[in-house]
Amino acid sequence: MIRIITVNILSDLSRWKDRRSILIQGLAEANPDLIALQEVHLPDNPAQWIADQLGWQRVFLAPKSSFESNREAIAILSRLPIEDHAVLDLKGQQRVAQYVKVKVNNQTLVLVNGHFYWQPGESKVRLMQVEKLLEWLKDIPGRPLCVICGDFNSTPETNAVQRMRLEFNSAFAAIHGEEPEYTCPTALPRSGWSQLRTFLGFFLLIRPKHLNPKWRGTLDYIFVDPRLRVVDCQIILNQPSEENPLIYPSDHFGLCATVDMVDG
Repeated sequence: MIRIITVNILSDLSRWKDRRSILIQGLAEANPDLIALQEVHLPDNPAQWIADQLGWQRVFLAPKSSFESNREAIAILSRLPIEDHAVLDLKGQQRVAQYVKVKVNNQTLVLVNGHFYWQPGESKVRLMQVEKLLEWLKDIPGRPLCVICGDFNSTPETNAVQRMRLEFNSAFAAIHGEEPEYTCPTALPRSGWSQLRTFLGFFLLIRPKHLNPKWRGTLDYIFVDPRLRVVDCQIILNQPSEENPLIYPSDHFGLCATVDMVDG
């Protein structure tokens, strides 16, 4: 068995000191083997802080490309030895994907982490990124077992998620029969600058019709190789601080999946 978590930890660190204690508490209680993080703020690198708090020594950081490389990254944390790792430029909004190879019960598992093109509704660029990722994984020798997770910025009915489902099983849907009602946003307050960036993004991407202050949706997934069996998958990091009902670990919930590493 192997336990995997994915969570977008929000690059806006204006509330980081308020929320990081409940974030690390939730991660530790879930007792994962691998953690995939999106929106790791640079140069602060809260991924390293999380690893230090958990007592883990393996952090594979993958910064965004081009001019975003000093501002934000994705990361995989592992308490298992990493045999190999790689990064893929997804070509769009400086997005990247990454993978690590680990051994579980003498089997190779490839954990893939991605943060895909942000655009409300359907997105041709995001679908192209998913196709690019799937082609990249086909080039890994030996056709290893794969789990792909992250913030897809794509709701369940959209083409990008439907494309993933052609080759992989959604861990949450496999257990519950459907995707979560929503994985973001939580009630966590964001800084004025962070909200402004989101607001401007709607208009720069010509999607003002999607601007809805009350919007909630599912953007986060763990997709599992059909050769593997999903034992469990739950939403985690979905409770606020006991001291302040507005302070959540992030603006996204996390997902935690337990996967049986028996091939076939």
